[in-house]
Amino acid sequence: MKVWITILCLSFVSILSVPMFAHHGGAAFDTGKNLTIKATVTEWFWANPHCLLKFDGKNANGEVAHWVAETQAPANMIDFGWRKNSFKVGDEVTVTIRPVKNGLPVGAIVKVLLPDGSTLIAGGAGGLDAEPVGNEFHLSGAPTGAPKK
Repeated sequence: MKVWITILCLSFVSILSVPMFAHHGGAAFDTGKNLTIKATVTEWFWANPHCLLKFDGKNANGEVAHWVAETQAPANMIDFGWRKNSFKVGDEVTVTIRPVKNGLPVGAIVKVLLPDGSTLIAGGAGGLDAEPVGNEFHLSGAPTGAPKK
């Protein structure tokens, strides 16, 4: 009987974990390609499960395309300098993304050059090995690896 309960529990856990890996996979993004777009911010969502930046930028044909690009959750972005007020509607920015493979105006943010000349790097969301720039400790209390101030 214990064997059957163990098998049933392991099966249940396996079934539940499949959607998590599907959701967090990077298969939709062209990880071998970065696309840099001069853009105007139209909206900034600072929310779980992913922050979203909406912006307008010209496509290869010179037509305005309405883009949506994601980063990780806010708790993961704070240590890289991102904030709820990082963007305002109308900001002129330069966004580097990993576009989706199907050609739609969607992607994962690698970095954003802000109007003041500073750069926000998406860290793991964009596949870069950026160092955290925030506090020594994450909101959770875990060490970030950031230098002590």
